[in-house]
Amino acid sequence: PVTSDYPLGPGDQLLIRGWGSLDIDVRATIDRNGAITIPRVGTVPLSGVKAAQAEGVLRKAVSKYYKGFELSVTLGQTRAITVYVLGQARRPGSYTLSSASTLASGLFATGGPSAVGSMRRVQLKRAGQVVAELDLYNFLAEGSNVSDTKLIDGDVIFIPPALGHVAMVGKVHTPAVYEIKSTTETLEQLLAVAGGLPVLADKRRVTLERLNTSSNL
Repeated sequence: PVTSDYPLGPGDQLLIRGWGSLDIDVRATIDRNGAITIPRVGTVPLSGVKAAQAEGVLRKAVSKYYKGFELSVTLGQTRAITVYVLGQARRPGSYTLSSASTLASGLFATGGPSAVGSMRRVQLKRAGQVVAELDLYNFLAEGSNVSDTKLIDGDVIFIPPALGHVAMVGKVHTPAVYEIKSTTETLEQLLAVAGGLPVLADKRRVTLERLNTSSNL
């Protein structure tokens, strides 16, 4: 499914049914000039038209030649785009995706981060610039899609290495190993990611153990 503000373009397919004074059942694909051709009506430009407005545009075009008709317009197959997945990805490379894809759906479709890749700092690069950064923890645990940007042709999904990990064990709602998002992230913020503490947990007896990675032992 696409959003109502999805802009139509070459390669998108429309399913058009008309009845009454006009009897048509057409599966039309927008050509490279940004238009479709409807039998007994002619060429209708649609490139850049929002998905929610397509039926109105087509109805206006048909009404120039017919009166007393009904029209139904739905979006069929969407055009394809090429997206590149780089960095610490499970399966780096170029991928052909639907133009309705977003950063999150594109990431899932291409395999996601590798074992050492970051799930919290996934970057979307466009024309050499970082235009969005997705924290998959927020997306999966909280349903926050604020940074889930729509992909366009030529976008790059870059997955940097994870900064580090913290193991949450004991009386936490979701014991697991969690990725650190930044060097300034606090224990309280990580506990929030883990779902917080249950009612029976004693906050006065929290123990923090730190491994010294610089040690030769």
